[in-house]
Amino acid sequence: MMIIPEDHIEQSLEASLDHCIKCNICTAACPVSAVTDLFPGPKYVGPQAQRFRHASQPSPDESVDYCSGCRVCNEVCPTGVRIAELNARARARLVAERGIPLRNRLISRSGLVGRLGAGPHAPIANALLGSKPLRMVIERTLGIAREAPLPAFSRYTFRSWFRRRRAPQIDAGTPKRQVVYFHGCSANYYEPWIGKAVVAVLEHNGFEVLLPRQRCCGLPLLSNGDFAAARRAHEENVAFLAPYALRTIPIVGASTSCTLTLKEEAPELLGMQSDTVRAVAQQTYDIFEFLRLLHMRGELRTDFRPIERTLPYHPPCQLRAHRIGRPALDVLELVPGLRLIETHASCCGIAGTYGLKVEKYRISMDVGAPLFETVRRSGADMALCDSETCRWQISHGAGVVARHPIEILAKAYGLVT
Repeated sequence: MMIIPEDHIEQSLEASLDHCIKCNICTAACPVSAVTDLFPGPKYVGPQAQRFRHASQPSPDESVDYCSGCRVCNEVCPTGVRIAELNARARARLVAERGIPLRNRLISRSGLVGRLGAGPHAPIANALLGSKPLRMVIERTLGIAREAPLPAFSRYTFRSWFRRRRAPQIDAGTPKRQVVYFHGCSANYYEPWIGKAVVAVLEHNGFEVLLPRQRCCGLPLLSNGDFAAARRAHEENVAFLAPYALRTIPIVGASTSCTLTLKEEAPELLGMQSDTVRAVAQQTYDIFEFLRLLHMRGELRTDFRPIERTLPYHPPCQLRAHRIGRPALDVLELVPGLRLIETHASCCGIAGTYGLKVEKYRISMDVGAPLFETVRRSGADMALCDSETCRWQISHGAGVVARHPIEILAKAYGLVT
């Protein structure tokens, strides 16, 4: 049995227990406990149950696995108890005691799945995964819900496109500015057009885009309690990114889940606090966080074409966990004619791989129901969201196309049609 050693992060989490005043605000705000009795709420599973969790005895409950990790409890706690982190570490201890099911091993390895499915053979892979009989077999054998939204593999990877393309020439008299792009699994294997939009916007603003080696950020591994594999992933990413971070070259990502993992989730949950880990975290920005910073400095180009549209915008849980406000709204309000309406829904329900699991699919759809209804009531044929899994869930639940806000910004610049 793997034992997760106690570290200073664990000690700080333990200390935060004393700040719980048992007000139940977290339980009232929890989108999961509101739709199922299988999860009794953050207060019970988090600080209350934590007092009975010790390495020398089994986990006191099963319900921690029904925490989706949305972090709404952290947002609303008036005393700063780190409930989501307590639950994530409790899940990891449960996994250490009992092992990881094959289903969870598979869906948590986004990079491996992407490498297997993306490429010239993608149409075959997509046709197989779109087959209802095969999805029924997968549900019965692996426990992946037959109705759950699985993204379509791309015929090519973003990295292969980036290698083949011809980068624009920067004027000799222009100061050289560089930025590292952390594309994540989604842009590389499923949505390369988002990576293209990111590169186009950054280059339009005078940056040379660098693309070092990288692997999955590790968030699916963390969410499924596989802390050992997540640590290896983060160690590799730090090794790839640290040379740039130590030269204060910004690291920018359009997957708000990936950037939060590099900034905070991996270092905190895994207790990784070396100088290089901190350097990478400090130099990591979500794409619109970075663009808003450029605008505040007077460095963002604003040669936008009008876009006469009103669109619903959902800030996903992982973006709210950054505690940076709504940077996409701040930047896109500069586009003439464009009006974005924030949904104010608590969660879409998918929570990464959570809603793919057969025992949690219905919960995920019930959690996301208010968001789906808001999007449908807007009358728009498109919704915007910064998280890939949330976009797939919105399209699945609301029946509209969901796009990343960077695609709209690239269109406003005239960089895409």
